[in-house]
This record gives sequence, C-alpha cells and structure tokens, in this order.
Amino acid sequence: MHIEMTELLRCPACPRPEGRAAFLVLATAEMRGRAVQRGTVGCPVCGAEFPIRNGIVDFREQGAGGREQTPVAPAPRSLLPAPDLQALLDLSSPGGYVVLIGDAVRQAAGLAGVLEHVHFAGINGPPDVTAAPYLSLLRAEGGIPLRDAFVRGAVVGGDAIEGPWVSEAVRVVLRGRRIVLHGAAAGTAPPGVEQLAAEGGVWVGRKV
Repeated sequence: MHIEMTELLRCPACPRPEGRAAFLVLATAEMRGRAVQRGTVGCPVCGAEFPIRNGIVDFREQGAGGREQTPVAPAPRSLLPAPDLQALLDLSSPGGYVVLIGDAVRQAAGLAGVLEHVHFAGINGPPDVTAAPYLSLLRAEGGIPLRDAFVRGAVVGGDAIEGPWVSEAVRVVLRGRRIVLHGAAAGTAPPGVEQLAAEGGVWVGRKV
C-alpha cells in the first residue's frame, strides 16, 4: 500500500455518524520506497486492527489476527481498452484517486499508462495482480474502507456487481464523477446516479 493512501482509509468496524467513519493510524514494519509492505492500520476509536501483508491491507474479519484466506482467482474477463475506459470515466487531467473493484483491478496497469499521476485503489482484486507504484491493494468485505466522496471515479468488475460494491462505489466517488460497471446489463440506475450509457455489457453513470 502506498503510504499516502492512509489519508483515505476509514475504519469499517465503526458506524458512520453523519456519513463519517473513524480515521485509521498506520504503524509500519517494513517499507519499500513509499510502499508499506508489512504493518498494521488501527482504529483509535474502536481498537480494531487490520494487518498489512505483502503490501495488501486486509480489512476482512479474518484480518484481525485470524487465519488469512487466499481468494480464488475468477475466470479472466476481457479488458476494456485503456483509452476507452479513460473516456468512459471522463478523466483527462492528472492526479487524484480511482477505485477499481474485483476483476476491474486488472485494468490498473493499462489506465496507469494513459492517466498521469493517478493512484488506483484496488479492492478485492484477483490474487495474481500485485501492488505497484500506481496501485494499492485492499481486501474487504461488506464495504469499501475509504472516506466518502473523495475519488475521481470507480470501475466495478463483473464479479463484484452483486452485493454492496456498486452502492459503495457511489458513496466514495465525488459528486459529478463517473462509475463504470463492467459486465452489467442495462437496467435501473443505482440511487444517486444518472445513467449515461449502457451497451455491450458496460454501464456508465454519473453521481448526482
């Protein structure tokens, strides 16, 4: 995990009064450049601790001292061409953060090649995807452990369409920015999102 990602992290174990969750405190055990390889992030409010192993922050219930579970790699899906995905996200200026969820984490390398100085937060990515200077990896269940309305865009992979991940993507994206669902059929837009396009298994909306 890139050390600057710490400012985005929020405790998934604490309630969110008025949409706010507790900041987390980072304790590092091993660094590699600006990346934390081993360490812990802890919540000063509820006392929960979440380990960082091999550069991945584990927010799952098993992460707090229990046995780590190795995720099963989903069947590979075709990737959207990076310039096309950049256009769908409507990102042209440098900087900021983009969230990729599920098998959409595979898109990070291609997007990094067309987007300057954008850092990607990969949530529950395939186990064969490794952290990189442009990509921080997190494992979570039940929600995205990041602050509200902060990232410039989100891409939800086809393996993460079910469950909380679409609504969580909406929560963390800035108002006016876009959410791309890869592998989703056209349908009703999530609450708080205006549908812009839906074709060929790709759905695009804008947070309003």
